[in-house]
Amino acid sequence: MSHNIIDSLNEEELIRGCLRGSVQCQRALYEQFAGKMHGVCLRYARNTSDAADILQEGFIKVYTKLGQFGHQGSFEGWIRRIMVNTALRAYQKQRFDQESCGYERLPESPVDPDAIAALSEAELLAVIRKLPDGYRTVFNMVAIEGFSHAEAADMLGIQESTSRSQLTKARRWLCEQIELINRVAVEVEK
Repeated sequence: MSHNIIDSLNEEELIRGCLRGSVQCQRALYEQFAGKMHGVCLRYARNTSDAADILQEGFIKVYTKLGQFGHQGSFEGWIRRIMVNTALRAYQKQRFDQESCGYERLPESPVDPDAIAALSEAELLAVIRKLPDGYRTVFNMVAIEGFSHAEAADMLGIQESTSRSQLTKARRWLCEQIELINRVAVEVEK
């Protein structure tokens, strides 16, 4: 198939082409979703190298499980779920319930919405990626991906209360980091 024909395929035709083993369709599928899915992988990974590994492994799973896509819900959502599960498996051996950064006893204080708005998307992503693994994983699953604490706990093999605790600790840690970044920015401006 020529490149122009591949570019004009709709999602269903692209899926059928991939199922037939068309390398061009597989490449087109990758090109269509890799950018968004790389963003998902970056949120779960410790660094860009880990994110690239997760993305690659995730797309291998997408191609091998493509026949299982039941056209229930969005195809992008189905791919996203595979990427999240791949990222979770990459860190599954780690136990999150013993993770500590000293933020456990801090009072919960709201962060100024203007402080978050002052950060660029790249700065916010960088702060999220600095979260300890357990905090980052639960934060991504619950606060960003929309999983319930019960779903996150089940997928991670932890207690639901641990999921809730990790999210609370993640939020505290993020608030502290955002406030620190903004204090530094104010000092630089002076």
